[in-house]
Amino acid sequence: MHRKQKKHTSLPALLYSLFLISASLFILLDAFVIPRDVVIPESLSSTTSAASDDVTPSQSGSADVTSSPSDSQTSSTVSQPIITENSYQSQNISIQITTLRQYDTQIYLVDILLRQPSLLRTALAQGAFGRNLRATTSQIAQENQAILAINGDYYGFRDEGYVMRNGSLYRDTPREDDGQALALYADGTMEIVSESEVSAQTLMENGAVQIFSFGPGLVINGEVAVDAESEVEQSMNSNPRTAIGIIEPLHYLFVVSDGHTQQSEGLTLLELAEVMQEQGCTQAYNLDGGGSSTLWFMGEVINQPTTNGRTIKERSVSDIVYIGE
Repeated sequence: MHRKQKKHTSLPALLYSLFLISASLFILLDAFVIPRDVVIPESLSSTTSAASDDVTPSQSGSADVTSSPSDSQTSSTVSQPIITENSYQSQNISIQITTLRQYDTQIYLVDILLRQPSLLRTALAQGAFGRNLRATTSQIAQENQAILAINGDYYGFRDEGYVMRNGSLYRDTPREDDGQALALYADGTMEIVSESEVSAQTLMENGAVQIFSFGPGLVINGEVAVDAESEVEQSMNSNPRTAIGIIEPLHYLFVVSDGHTQQSEGLTLLELAEVMQEQGCTQAYNLDGGGSSTLWFMGEVINQPTTNGRTIKERSVSDIVYIGE
């Protein structure tokens, strides 16, 4: 009677298997974990100097934040801001947060009036540009002494699309899907352009200080620019949303909605666009949504971020848009 011989895996086969496992692990780490292509931005003061001049917009029916201090006020006397749980009022900034219940969804409207364009800023996770650099909106906001913050365009999710932050151009590769970019200019205005038609260099030469690449444009020249079939790639029809819009120079609107909860279904892009238009936006742009959608004000998260559509928790992101003195 012969004993069954044990089968032995050959050494070359074992090494090959280990190689495949290691290669797969490295690809996953490189794509989602290991920071790379890291660039440290210049200081905020040097990159926003071009946008520091006062600009006085028309503000009929709104709080006046553009009037200069009286001649009798000395430089050493600075009035303290008036802060409530849903507002911030200083000589330079007026913020008013209200809520809207529409489309079976809780929607947060942030009306913002600024004395100068440089008070609307951006910040990067871990203080640098690069792949796999992430932090929560709260963390980035606190590190930059923000008053109010929303999540940005999550530029690190892709290798294409224009990225300009506080005057520094980090990426000038247009998206292959003919995506739309949002440019914020040094004079406080906003423009939505096609990346296939306008280069990042041209936008910078025209005075852009911030360029976002997500989209699509929701409202362009006062008209809704999406329809019922519009949606972000790989996205559900109704989602938590984040958007930025302009009513007039230095008068902005941030909108964040809840979604994926029993209390809030979420918004379609068309519904989001209609909200922005109803609030008076002449230009409005969709930023990263879903679990990324976060509204932060004076140390508190105001909305209900839904990580993975299940847990009320902030998702780590690449960048934020914020208001700071």
